[in-house]
Amino acid sequence: MSNNSPAHRLVCRRILGIGTAITLALSLGAAGCDSKQAATPPQAPLTVPVSVPVQRQVTDYADFTARIYAVDSVEVRAHVWGYLEKVNFTEGTLVKKGDVLCELDPRQYQAQFDASKAQLALSEAGIKLASSNNRRYKELHKNTPGSVSLEELDKYQATEDQAVANVALAKAQVESAELNLKWTKVIAPISGRVSRYAVTAGNLITAGDQGGGTLLTTIVSVDPVHAYFDVDELTIQHVRQSAQVAKLSASEKTVSVSLGLAAEVGFPHQGTIDFADNQVNAKTGTLRARAIFPNKDDTLTPGFFSRVRVPVSPRHPALLISDRALDSDQGQKILYFVNEKNEVVTRAVRTGRLHDGLREITEGLKPDDRVIIGSLQQIRPGITVEPKLVDMPNSTAKSNRETPTLANVAQ
Repeated sequence: MSNNSPAHRLVCRRILGIGTAITLALSLGAAGCDSKQAATPPQAPLTVPVSVPVQRQVTDYADFTARIYAVDSVEVRAHVWGYLEKVNFTEGTLVKKGDVLCELDPRQYQAQFDASKAQLALSEAGIKLASSNNRRYKELHKNTPGSVSLEELDKYQATEDQAVANVALAKAQVESAELNLKWTKVIAPISGRVSRYAVTAGNLITAGDQGGGTLLTTIVSVDPVHAYFDVDELTIQHVRQSAQVAKLSASEKTVSVSLGLAAEVGFPHQGTIDFADNQVNAKTGTLRARAIFPNKDDTLTPGFFSRVRVPVSPRHPALLISDRALDSDQGQKILYFVNEKNEVVTRAVRTGRLHDGLREITEGLKPDDRVIIGSLQQIRPGITVEPKLVDMPNSTAKSNRETPTLANVAQ
């Protein structure tokens, strides 16, 4: 069949018709899809929670680990030798200064005391005789010169002087014997809590000044107590700089501190620093400090580990946010904000210390900033969002009791 034959031309027209129909169908389908896409409504902006910073007066603190010690601690030992007859205290109870804790057999010391008193009486009788003889022979020599030689006068005078010395010696022996007799009753030298008794009745007790003596028990004072802790160099310098900024006088630089035990929430015990060492330990780079705390309810037991909170700055106004609002960008802390156009913007900030669960922002934050505190994974700078104003998380948390510090004086 030739290219110009009627049959050939008919086939070509049919092919062209089919192609035109296909093209038209595709065009109509495409037009239909565009029509559906154009009818889809635009996506609503993402709703994000925002909050303004909490404004509050705060004090910066540093926390340290401390150990509690008794202010007074005594090992009770006897002053004299003897057999232990009685133990008058109950182990683990409170005793008062002057209470009789133990009693030794006093019979030997009672006999020594009685003998020394008798010796004193003998010496006093001797001085009366010596004084009377000396006075008599002096008058005789005065009234009848030559009746008594000078040698005899010197002898009677020496006899009287010896009698005076014997009386003084006898009195000292009486006092010593009386002390030994009193020391057979071992009394509490301080008030506090007594430990267990190390020996029981019937044992021989050695004196405290010979080989250490027998340990009877120990007593530790209860109220107040000391807490020792080590402060690092940086904190020491920070505190001193703050004191200089606040222009505190030497009498105003007493720092109040708080203490909490491991099982306690917060720092319920209030005290003051009453001692700081005179130099930094070169091995540890720390300074040993001590605080004193009242202990009326006997909660703070010597030997306990505890947490001590020390103020390291004056009281100052601060802007606080929740830690959940913070993000990091190449090692730098940033916050996300919503501007007046409801667009997300970022800003680098400098963070401070935690205060009752909120983080202080020292740089990069203004009081009226709207900080995004949630949905951080769904936002990026530049997008438009719908801000929803909420309270700052933890902003209603009760703050710990503020301790008087540098700032209170500065104000």
